Amino acid sequence: MSNWRELFPTKLTFIIFLLYMSLFIGQGIFVTASQESNNSYSYNTVTVVLLTEILKLIVSACLYCRENNLRSLLHDVHKDRKVLALYMVPAFLYCLYNNLAFVNLATFDPTTYYLLLQLRVVVTGVLFQIIFKKYLSRRQWISLLLLTLGCMLKQVDLNSFYSDANDDSEAAALQAGGGDPTAATTKAVAKNMTGFDFSISAVFILAQTIFSCLAGVYNEYLLKDKGADVNIFVQNVFMYLDSIVCNAVILLFRGELFNAFSGHNLGSIMRFSVIIIIVNNAAIGIVTSFFLKYMNSILKTFASALELLFTAVLCYFLFAIPIYMNTALAIAVVSYAIYLYTQSPVVNLGKVRPLTQLSEATANPKEREDKRKLLDEQQDETDLEMDNIV
Repeated sequence: MSNWRELFPTKLTFIIFLLYMSLFIGQGIFVTASQESNNSYSYNTVTVVLLTEILKLIVSACLYCRENNLRSLLHDVHKDRKVLALYMVPAFLYCLYNNLAFVNLATFDPTTYYLLLQLRVVVTGVLFQIIFKKYLSRRQWISLLLLTLGCMLKQVDLNSFYSDANDDSEAAALQAGGGDPTAATTKAVAKNMTGFDFSISAVFILAQTIFSCLAGVYNEYLLKDKGADVNIFVQNVFMYLDSIVCNAVILLFRGELFNAFSGHNLGSIMRFSVIIIIVNNAAIGIVTSFFLKYMNSILKTFASALELLFTAVLCYFLFAIPIYMNTALAIAVVSYAIYLYTQSPVVNLGKVRPLTQLSEATANPKEREDKRKLLDEQQDETDLEMDNIV
């Protein structure tokens, strides 16, 4: 029970954990469902990412203005403009990450995609120690290494241990189909289901992994240290303003900035299968900010690993993507690594107090601190009265 309390200090943090995981599972499935039969996209993916950032900005500004006003928001943005500049770093990294997600999901099936992304676990652990100067215990490192091992199992060719007839690996399934992936699955046409193949796709997934690690840990640092006294929705406004600039630069670099919002492009985006991607990804961004502020990036990597179990099962039913022995073994090791981690979780609140009510996260920092002091004083008076009675 004490370990559970360290993982999730309050019920609200547990709800955030579940919501984060559910939204991320949905994103991989929604993006895969929006692809054409040849795994390409009929819409401009960079425009979709840009529209997502605009939606995040609008939602964050509206949530802030529920208890404040637009003038107050503009004042806070100007007052904390140094933090706004610092957010350009994670915004640029997340921009690259989000755009690479479309590229990699066109190459890998969702289960393989999420498995390979778990390579970020160890990198996150190293960056976490460097930035926060909080050194992980032996058990925590073992759980992280096991998590990485589970990802590597996805790439093991069981042919080296068993005969072809008994091999239940994905590599063997592809070979049995004469090298044609359609013989093994009906939806994942020509998709990589065996992991790294030392091609440009391996470079892209590795780059996305590194960008994810750097962005996640640095964003947590801003939320808990440099920007700890800034309203979380103002911090989100900083992030999304910078992200819009980054995505606009990418469109300009590709020569697509001026026709990104043409009637043809918007027409291809204004479909349910694409709109749900934008809305879901916007929700992921806002929930992630709460996750990193009131939990930590190490737990975030384990939440991502848990997505594997649900993604594999859902893809089996939705896209007829089989669950082979490679995937089953990988999921089993990942599950044990998560169990081991729960026995000794990382706690990193920084300058942030545990979240018990959503209003505490959105309140003005000074009002929040005054409320905390008042509660502490009332608790001290209660303790004193109890001592007098005794």
